[in-house]
Amino acid sequence: MNRFKALMLLSFLAAATSSVAETLQYATENGAIDGYDPVSYFMDGQAERGSPDITAEWNGAIWRFTSAAHRDAFTENPEKYAPQYGGFCALGMAHGGDVPTNPEAWTIWEDKLYLNMIKEVSITWRYNPDKLIERADMKWNALNATKADAED
Repeated sequence: MNRFKALMLLSFLAAATSSVAETLQYATENGAIDGYDPVSYFMDGQAERGSPDITAEWNGAIWRFTSAAHRDAFTENPEKYAPQYGGFCALGMAHGGDVPTNPEAWTIWEDKLYLNMIKEVSITWRYNPDKLIERADMKWNALNATKADAED
């Protein structure tokens, strides 16, 4: 899929999804990040499925790990390893939507994990991550503020 098609698909999905800030996209029936070990992205440089026998609970989700060492690293500092934007697609968030992600489409930038919808989107993300992160942070904060206002 070329870059244009990936951006068009992303734009469509961003427009079609609802804004549910702080909803844990990565809290599926398989666990956070669909059962992938968040620490493996950092320590092993790859996406790896965690074991249902090695888990931790954090932020309303069950997180799976490939080893007890990964679990322990996560429980010591979950914010370091958890994906940004509640696990929603980072490029989608930069464009204002809470787009679902694929745990195999990821980037680590400045020691933070960013998930994306498809691998081609991760490639697009790498072209200008600082600008996209700035936009995504603004959108994420706005979504959270909107949710907080709705709860008041």
